[in-house]
Amino acid sequence: MTGGKLIAGLLGVTVFISSCSKNPLNHLTTQETQIYITDHDSTANFSSYKTYSISDSVAVINNDQSYMDLTASDSAYIVAVKKYMQQDGYVLVNKNQNPDIGVDVNRIYNTTGVISYNDYYGYYGSFWDPYWGYDGYGFGVPYAYEVYQITEGAMSVDMLDLKNAAANKKINLLWTGLIRGEGIFDANTADANIQALFTQSPYLKINN
Repeated sequence: MTGGKLIAGLLGVTVFISSCSKNPLNHLTTQETQIYITDHDSTANFSSYKTYSISDSVAVINNDQSYMDLTASDSAYIVAVKKYMQQDGYVLVNKNQNPDIGVDVNRIYNTTGVISYNDYYGYYGSFWDPYWGYDGYGFGVPYAYEVYQITEGAMSVDMLDLKNAAANKKINLLWTGLIRGEGIFDANTADANIQALFTQSPYLKINN
């Protein structure tokens, strides 16, 4: 009865966790749920880049699909990026003026946790079949397919090296910033979120 012992153990753990903490995430503010991740090319000399151009719309990446869009929130993020790029010393130019940096803003959705009942019961039956005395029978589930489905969202900003693209024969990623958490698609949070990314990346400043 290995399966029975495993389930009992898991139930014990669940009760223990519940008794120690009652929904701690419910006490977090929207800002406290947000996570900021930044990374950059450590070999890049950002002081050698002076101008940039930014797309006037946002790339929406939804699992395997992508398209361009511009919501109120998207516009707020673009405005915020322009604000903090200027504060760090970069000059905004049109994309046909050979900018040193190209900036893309992206809205990302990722659906995870999709499990079919057929797959689920393939594991499930391995310990419940023997328990009920029908070892080898398997489970028949003709009426449903998904157990759960979770969609996670994020905003990201990418800086692309256009200055050296011709010489390198490719466009290298100079810097990226990712924002996750509650309320990130609210236009009212865009400025603070972008400010957090730039604050976390002091090496971007070229006007010191």
